[in-house]
Amino acid sequence: MKRSEINALIRDAKAFYESFQFKLPRWAFWSPQDWKGKGETEVVHNQLGWDLTDYGAGEFEKKGLILFTIRNGNLASGHPKTYAEKIMIVRESQICPMHFHWSKTEDIINRGGGNLVIELYGSTPDEELSTEPMTVMIDGMPRTVAPGGTVTLEPGESIFLEQGMYHRFYGEAGKGKVLVGEVSSVNDDNADNRFHEPQARFPRIEEDEQPLHLLCTDYPDYI
Repeated sequence: MKRSEINALIRDAKAFYESFQFKLPRWAFWSPQDWKGKGETEVVHNQLGWDLTDYGAGEFEKKGLILFTIRNGNLASGHPKTYAEKIMIVRESQICPMHFHWSKTEDIINRGGGNLVIELYGSTPDEELSTEPMTVMIDGMPRTVAPGGTVTLEPGESIFLEQGMYHRFYGEAGKGKVLVGEVSSVNDDNADNRFHEPQARFPRIEEDEQPLHLLCTDYPDYI
């Protein structure tokens, strides 16, 4: 992805969050220069902040995600925080690809906007898609879903995903962008994503202009 494209998407994301009066921390708006000398912070060590990916496909509108990690622990360092929170924007028909987590459990929450469609499978011992139905919790109420079945979350609704539950999601066509929250155990995007089809988690960036704000993967290069 070009940095100019990333900068434009971050500008759009800031406006979308603000339209819901969802406030980000002050450092979300820092320039790269503002980060100088801030390397020894929880923000940097735990990869908080802006995160954007096209999963290596180069077609962000079709397969991609922009999000902001607000809080997180760090299993490798023994950080005492045992939970994480993200706020995401999912566009109409924009796919977050099929994956599960070995460690993380999470609530995915439709905070507003359009509808969020989640496609679900269980996993087999060899980490393939299961052909068995599964029971998931929707706002604390059980629902049985056939393999490959979908759950559509309207604004205010949420789903709980356990370890090993394959899921992919996208915004329902014709309903608009979705403001999606995630509340989870500690998040580790470097080691805890099992994509059913191998793909990159973070984008390769063509530096055609200076960053508006740093991505969480930019910290080592700029701080």
